[in-house]
Amino acid sequence: MLARILSTKIAKTKIVKTRVAKTEIVKTTISAALAVSSTALAIAYAESARADDAVVTKAPAIPYVNSSGYNWNGFYAGGHFGYAWGSSNWTASSPGAANVSGSFSVAQRIDSFNESGSFLAGLQGGYNYMLPNRVLLGAEVDATFPAFQNPLSGLSIGNISNLTSPTLGAETYGENVLASGTVRGRVGYAPGSWLFYATGGFAWTYNQQTLTQVSTGNSATPFLWRLGWAAGAGVEVPIAPHWTARLEYLFTDYAKSTNTFFGGAQTVNSDFSVQELRLGLNYQFGYGATAGNAPLVTKAPAMPDPDNINFHGQATFTWQGYPAMRSAFQGPNSLPAGGQGRETIDATLAAGARLWQGAEFWADPELDQGHGLADTHGAAGFPSAEAYKQGADYPYARVQRYFVRQTIDLGGETQKVDTDFHQFAGSQTENRLVLTVGKFAVVDIFDNNRYANNPKTDFLNWSVVNAGTFDYAGDAWGYSYGAAAEWYQGRFTLRGGVFDMSVTPAEAGNSTAAYGLDETFSQQQYVAEIEERHELWGEPGKLKITAFVTHGRMGDFQGAIALSQPGQPFAGDPSDAIASIRTYRYRPGVSLNFEQQVTETLGVFGRAGWADGTVEPWDFTDVDRTVQAGVSIGGKQWGRPDDTIGIAGVINGLAPVHQAYFAAGGTGILIGDGALPSYGLEQIVEAYYSYALTASTRVSVDYQFIANPGYNTERGPVNVFAGRFHTQF
Repeated sequence: MLARILSTKIAKTKIVKTRVAKTEIVKTTISAALAVSSTALAIAYAESARADDAVVTKAPAIPYVNSSGYNWNGFYAGGHFGYAWGSSNWTASSPGAANVSGSFSVAQRIDSFNESGSFLAGLQGGYNYMLPNRVLLGAEVDATFPAFQNPLSGLSIGNISNLTSPTLGAETYGENVLASGTVRGRVGYAPGSWLFYATGGFAWTYNQQTLTQVSTGNSATPFLWRLGWAAGAGVEVPIAPHWTARLEYLFTDYAKSTNTFFGGAQTVNSDFSVQELRLGLNYQFGYGATAGNAPLVTKAPAMPDPDNINFHGQATFTWQGYPAMRSAFQGPNSLPAGGQGRETIDATLAAGARLWQGAEFWADPELDQGHGLADTHGAAGFPSAEAYKQGADYPYARVQRYFVRQTIDLGGETQKVDTDFHQFAGSQTENRLVLTVGKFAVVDIFDNNRYANNPKTDFLNWSVVNAGTFDYAGDAWGYSYGAAAEWYQGRFTLRGGVFDMSVTPAEAGNSTAAYGLDETFSQQQYVAEIEERHELWGEPGKLKITAFVTHGRMGDFQGAIALSQPGQPFAGDPSDAIASIRTYRYRPGVSLNFEQQVTETLGVFGRAGWADGTVEPWDFTDVDRTVQAGVSIGGKQWGRPDDTIGIAGVINGLAPVHQAYFAAGGTGILIGDGALPSYGLEQIVEAYYSYALTASTRVSVDYQFIANPGYNTERGPVNVFAGRFHTQF
């Protein structure tokens, strides 16, 4: 489940720049490359897995005859994660004036609370050919993307220098990596199961430079390609059937570049070099016997040994848009009246390892790209849970989850567990205690629903996949540090957890501080849930009650309205007023969640929730009251057993004082039209059809009708259309 925090306006400087068509082409090309490569990897893996199930009596001849050692021959694809450092030397010149020179390091400290720094992630693919003497020749292509730019500094892999120009005065100059890649050859030697190799070839990077005149705030931000070369070395070793892990060092050096700023008033000549240390994971499509013509096992396992290591991956592309709508006016957090279309792309690897009896470690490196409609604003029940409140034109790297889970069996019936995302194959007892500690999403554990919980495969609307009133803790992507305990006993489960909040509430419009988590852990959220499992007319169902209490520095709406009245310190500005009166308070909420299978192909579900509407919500969305209901229909009855139709309706509302805050011109987490002359319940209907191309690949179409978006009866309705592609292994 995804969560979502607001887009941040990093600086309020006057920007002087020209965006030409080729910049949009570059963005589209890089995004398309990410989507195609990650999708191709997932599909190719699935095809290979199916091929592994075929009965083969004789392996085809392989190119070497030495039977001692791992067979590295064939195609491979995978991903990498690492850290970058390096430098840039620059010289600034102005007509008739002395040159000014300097340099900066491109390394940035990793901040685990902001998920920022000069770390990176990417995808690679290649081909290996092994000679009889176990010398390996190969070729590889890769694409690498930096971490999301820290909104406080605007940096990922890059930096900024201060300088004084003889003609323009004080300035800042910087450069930041947006994307990079290489095309390289590999030469190695493989004694036994280890591969030691050297690598080198062509390198490219697509960067953005920035030159800002301090006195005026004018800024020029050109994009530039840098071409150069790469060289490095690495070691790779098999860790499970088909899977190999590598450690690689890579040095890249790019040619000097010259850019002219402010109509020729300033010219900057600079070089750029980067060093990277990468940890990589590859899926070897050619994995098989280690001797020429040796018999193969009847079924070679396509997945790693489930007792030790587990890998799963997914890629999702979603496009969403709406045509022009009725709008009497619009404000800072409104859906644009003229209509809009936006896309999001994400590719995730879930890597797990067993630590000891009952203990597992999981980590989820991820690549993301795209924006939500109106930068994820305009409706309290926002139409795409695949969109975060932070967006980017170019792909970026994150590690969304890393946690340890301990399961303690307490007896009862033994249950089989199949391998899945964040789940090892094996068994567990009916009664058990499950402890989870680390970074993960609150809704990974709480407020789950079989029919409406996963925007990658079922409903998309935020207030359908979770209760709109469940203001769960999370950073700009909805993930938090925390701990949770689950006690399964018979037909009941009790859950409880404590989680870190973001630095400030995301209320009051685009707060930069709401981007990251509170590193002092002085603001927390406590969550509790009770679940009851039953059978109704012989069909399984669940009932859940989820409650939360947020404790942190929050403002109250009545105080903000009073301070924004004429003659008061924040006259006409309730958003700044509420930020000024934040103090430690509590904000509670509770929701009911049910799911019920009616037949093998029919299920119904619903949620209802309440949250304290006198105090500002923190991280999720602007909803104080909600009720939803829906139905999920499997396609077996029309000959498509893996297809699904889903239909849901939801009504969201606000407490009276919360309505008054928006009427006074306040902005919230997602909404704020600048006025609310006529309040109405936000009413949403969503329907989707999910068509299974294969067991692991789906395409979906989705439609949403949103009446009174942002509770404003003078805007809308909005007709939102979406297409979605999802594949996983």
